[in-house]
Amino acid sequence: MLARGSKSDDIIGAFDEDHVARLTGLSKGQLRAWDRSDFFSPRYAYEDRRSAYSRVYSFRDVVGLRTIAVLMKEHRVSVQKLRKVADELVRRGYDNWAEIKLYVVKGDVHFRPPGSEDVEGVFDGQLAMVPVIDVISDVEERVLKMKRRPQSQHGRIEKHKYVLRNAPVLAGTRIPTAAIQRFHEAGYSIKQIIHEYPSLTKKDVEAALAYEERLASSA
Repeated sequence: MLARGSKSDDIIGAFDEDHVARLTGLSKGQLRAWDRSDFFSPRYAYEDRRSAYSRVYSFRDVVGLRTIAVLMKEHRVSVQKLRKVADELVRRGYDNWAEIKLYVVKGDVHFRPPGSEDVEGVFDGQLAMVPVIDVISDVEERVLKMKRRPQSQHGRIEKHKYVLRNAPVLAGTRIPTAAIQRFHEAGYSIKQIIHEYPSLTKKDVEAALAYEERLASSA
């Protein structure tokens, strides 16, 4: 079954592993390993992760993962330390890295509680004045670039040898028709699916569902 996020979850897109790898600079192997170890799991996912397209990430997930990538690659914060930070943030009531502003001083991670001007150390509670890591606008810009499609591609299904291992996707995207079908099976309306995939149109969703229906009937 596809797990759904809460109604209060501010989601402006849904992304598969290929999308997330492109947007964050992380590898699919890292994403899968972090999911298996419960370090970072996708907002929407099938319980059986072995099935194709079983991991679907929200926009907030992507922001959180991009934040982790920045901490690792630009600030040399180790994965081991990030796991400890994640545990401490969960203990403090935060369930996503995108919820807070993170700071770094000499390899140690700090954060600013919502509504506060103080920057607090994750572990020692000491205040620090350091530059903020704010990746939301960066991710938004990356998403917009990825989603630009000409109108001629709307409603078309295509396959490419080097795109998702030749799986059928909507033209001009890396969104597989199977992912659209999964949302449909989970009870999402066409309007709700478009809300999860803002780059798609009604024509795209209908084409994907029709394609999957033909596949099922021919099986």
